[in-house]
Amino acid sequence: MGQRPKVSPPERKCGVSFINMLSMLGSGMLTSLLIFCVTLLFSLPLGMLVCFGRRSGNPVVRWIFRIYISVMRGTPLMLQLVVVYFAPYSLFGVSLGSLFGGNYRIIAVLIGFVINYAAYFAEIYRAGLESIPAGQYEAAKVLGYNRPQTFLHIILPQLTRRVLPTVTNEVITLIKDTSLAYTVSVVEMFTVAKQISAAETDMTARFVAGLIYYVFNFAVAFGMERLERRLNTYSIR
Repeated sequence: MGQRPKVSPPERKCGVSFINMLSMLGSGMLTSLLIFCVTLLFSLPLGMLVCFGRRSGNPVVRWIFRIYISVMRGTPLMLQLVVVYFAPYSLFGVSLGSLFGGNYRIIAVLIGFVINYAAYFAEIYRAGLESIPAGQYEAAKVLGYNRPQTFLHIILPQLTRRVLPTVTNEVITLIKDTSLAYTVSVVEMFTVAKQISAAETDMTARFVAGLIYYVFNFAVAFGMERLERRLNTYSIR
């Protein structure tokens, strides 16, 4: 009887190492952080302007901002990103992609996130302003404060303290919503995790991405809680 031929074991494909996976997720996290920071930088003050428009004494202005807030809160953010990206070409035949190059995708995402979150922040501010007693305004007027001084020195500190917990919830939601940037093919961290998982047929990258989201959210919540404690010591003198 002849000897049985030796069968060599199949070669094992060398997948992405854990260090390389973290490096790839880190590059995607930079995009997520860009969306997060730019959105907060512009949506917080824009939300205040929208809030003023929503509380305007002019009924036309008030209804314009009311409709804007209703549309932003009543439609999915994913749809709004698609509209911001495709609307210039669909409505006006203008290709902003050729004007801005490949950067228009991220610009469209930033615009979509800012106008969406400004609507939510506007309603948070409005609720905070309406919770402040009218006597605060009257007292400031008696003390000789004009309207800008009243808002900056009397109302704004109280407003900040009242709305901070709700703003914190929106900020945490924003961190997770950055994953919706994939709608217009912007590659952020969770998209990278999905690509790695699909290539490796392994869920490790998704779990690691989820852990990174959790750590970032925990850090934000911890920082906002510390800020809330400091603001709770505020008192009107």
